[in-house]
Amino acid sequence: MKLDFLKTFFFIFIFLFLIAHKANSDTIYYINYSKVLNTSTAGKAAQKVLKDRLNKASKKYNKLEEDFKNKEKELIAKKKIITKEEYQKKVVDLRKQFSNLQNEKKNSLNNIGKMKNDSKNQLLKALNPILEKYMKENKIRLVLDKKNIVIGDSSLDLTDKIIELLNKEIKSLKIG
Repeated sequence: MKLDFLKTFFFIFIFLFLIAHKANSDTIYYINYSKVLNTSTAGKAAQKVLKDRLNKASKKYNKLEEDFKNKEKELIAKKKIITKEEYQKKVVDLRKQFSNLQNEKKNSLNNIGKMKNDSKNQLLKALNPILEKYMKENKIRLVLDKKNIVIGDSSLDLTDKIIELLNKEIKSLKIG
């Protein structure tokens, strides 16, 4: 398994090296997509909205879980007062309610995760035409993602220029 990974990595490295060798040295640039997503105006705004939604959901579900703990304590306290059958019925009911709460919490968190992924894709979709236009205007033939580069001259980093262009083009994203 490790050998297959190394072979694949070596093949990709050779492929990129050949592309780089064929292209003029001044036509290969890189961009830090993570920085674009995290520091652009639209990206920061989307992250804030999603973080607020996540915090709100976490507080809501933490409160509900605390309420369930209190209900459980109350039920345990009543154990000797009520009949065994009634106690078992209430335990089953409480477990069912808690299971429903856990499913609701999971669905809520998954929904927020989906919104995060959708907003990321929306931002990347808006970014691609901007990047393509910049490449055409500046006669750039190849732009790589910075995470795939071991080391590179900082003068080849287009990230800040692209963020500036993106900020002019798009101010916010539509989030679910």
